[in-house]
This record gives sequence, C-alpha cells and structure tokens, in this order.
Amino acid sequence: MVMHVHPEAPGDERGALLAFIAEQRGGIRRALLGLTDEQATTTPSASELSLAGLLKHVAEVEQGWIARAQQIAPDIQRNAGNWGDSFRLVGDETVKETLDHYEDVARRTEEFFRAAPSLDDTFPLPPDPWFFGCPAVSVRWLGLHLIRETARHAGHADIIRESLDGKTAFELVALAQN
Repeated sequence: MVMHVHPEAPGDERGALLAFIAEQRGGIRRALLGLTDEQATTTPSASELSLAGLLKHVAEVEQGWIARAQQIAPDIQRNAGNWGDSFRLVGDETVKETLDHYEDVARRTEEFFRAAPSLDDTFPLPPDPWFFGCPAVSVRWLGLHLIRETARHAGHADIIRESLDGKTAFELVALAQN
C-alpha cells in the first residue's frame, strides 16, 4: 500500500531514496500483522509465494546488494539448487527472527547510503548471467533498484494477505496504528 512519503529536505537525495525504500518495507511488514507463523507461511494462490517467504527474500536480496556495493560476499550465496529457499522459511526460522533480521538489514542499508561519498560512485557486479554483462552500477542505481524490488514484492504481499483473511492494506495501516 502506498503511504505518504514526506518530501526530502532540499538536496537530500539519499534521504529521499531511503524514505521510499522504508515505505515499501513497511508494506511488507504490515502484511504480516496479526498472523501466526503458520498463516504467514501459507501459500493461498497458484504461486508458491507466502508472506514469510517474501519477507525473507526481500531481506536477503537487500543484504546481498549492500554487500556487493561494499565489495564483500552476501551473507547467503544462492544458486539454482538453493534459490527456492530464499522464498520460504526453512528449518527453525521464524517470522519474528526474519522481521528482526530485516530490521538489521534496513539499519545497515541506511548506514551504507549515509556513508557513501557520492551516489555517483559505482561498484562492480559479478559476472553472473542475471546481471546481463553489466560491469558496474552506481549507488543511486542501487537505491532505485531496492525501491523497485521491494515495491514489487510489497504488491505481492498485499494480494497474499487479502487472500488469507480479506484484510486490505488500508485495514492493516489502521491495525498498525492501534
């Protein structure tokens, strides 16, 4: 659900990027309000997506991108054999632990963006095929990409939540305010 993002202070492009990322993270978090872990892992559509899986995926993707920008390895390496595990809780993982991890990732993302000397700075991408031979991207591009990636999945989360119990994003905002 789209929430109002206050305009950035003049010249605070970093703040604007971070505010829009935070807005979309909030949509994913709100979609989980009031659900048990069992409900959060339910896949109510033809897709295998669950709210818990989306949460885990966006946290993992955001952490991985910030790691790449810092030119260190992501915490979790994914490949064709384990890619699906980025979309579901495995073992003893819980929604609460995943929410806490996402909060930590968000904090580290903000620290990274605030500390970057320039949004024009670039970092190299690995030669993985899904990067389509693009050798490098800017910190600004990264911020825009995280907004897009998170917003895409926040939309999925809205649909999944409504499929679970009929609650819409507007109702979840009211629930979050109580």
